[in-house]
Amino acid sequence: MDTMYLAASYLRMRARSLGQTVFRNVAGALTLEWIVIAVLLVAAAGIGAGLLDKAIRGEAKKLP
Repeated sequence: MDTMYLAASYLRMRARSLGQTVFRNVAGALTLEWIVIAVLLVAAAGIGAGLLDKAIRGEAKKLP
């Protein structure tokens, strides 16, 4: 599986889950700090996936 596809599907899943939680209010009121933490975690995962993908592709080109 492509790393970028995996990262994008994770982001889609988290956004969908957050949207369901906010609109159904299942877990109670979400505070702004939890939303900020979630956005930062998703952004860090996306950046990490991109860097890891680039590093792996760079090393794979060195293989015979």
